[in-house]
Amino acid sequence: MAVAFYNLTSESGLKKLDEYLLTRSYITGYQASKDDITVYSALSKPPSSEFVNVSRWFKHIDALLRISGISGEGCGVTIEGFAAATEEAVVTPPAADTKAAAAVDDDDDDVDLFGEETEEEKKAAEERAAAVKASAKKKESGKSSVLMDVKPWDDETDMKKLEEAVRNVKMEGLLWGASKLVPVGYGIKKLQIMLTIVDDLVSVDDLIENYLTVEPCDEFIQSCDIVAFNKI
Repeated sequence: MAVAFYNLTSESGLKKLDEYLLTRSYITGYQASKDDITVYSALSKPPSSEFVNVSRWFKHIDALLRISGISGEGCGVTIEGFAAATEEAVVTPPAADTKAAAAVDDDDDDVDLFGEETEEEKKAAEERAAAVKASAKKKESGKSSVLMDVKPWDDETDMKKLEEAVRNVKMEGLLWGASKLVPVGYGIKKLQIMLTIVDDLVSVDDLIENYLTVEPCDEFIQSCDIVAFNKI
C-alpha cells in the first residue's frame, strides 16, 4: 500500500515523517527499497538530530547506498512537489556526495549498487562474518569457576600434604583459590577447593585424570569430584 508525505523540507513535514518512523525501520515493508530512496532524495539536507527517528533512518539509508545499494521495489510512495525515484536516482548519490559518485562511476564494471555482489565483496563479507563468529566464540569461551571435592585415601592421609600436592599442579589458564577441610565421617575429611579456569586452555576432566589422580598426587588423592561448575 502506497504512502504519502507532504512538505518534507518543512518542520511540520519532518515531524510527521518522524512520527511515522517511530515504529518503522523503513518507509514501506521490512527491507530498504526504492521508497526509502524517494524520501531520502526528497530531503534537501540531513535532518536535525531533533527528529530522532528520521535522523536514525536517514543515516541507515545513507550507509546502505554507500556500501551495497538498495534493490527492493517497495509499495510506492508519493511526496508533494517531488517525483518518485527513477532508476537514475537509485544509483546516483545526492549532490553532497559528488566525489563518491565519481569514484563509483570510474569503477562501475566492478560495483553493482542493486545488490549483486562482486567476488571481492563476497570475499570481504565472508571475512567479516568469520571475524564476527570468531569474536563471538571467544566471548563465549571466557572463564569458569569450579568447586571441587578432593578425597583422601583414608583418615591417615596427611591433608596438608594433599593440599600442597593439589596446588603444585600448575598450568596456563588455571588458578587455585580458597579451600577448606570438610568432615566426611569416621574421622576422614575431604579437601574442598575453588579453582578458576580459562575454558579454551584447561579441561577439568583432563586436570583430574592426567594430573590430580596420577603420580605424585595419587599418593594422597583417591578421587576428585566436581561439586559446581559456573561460567564467569
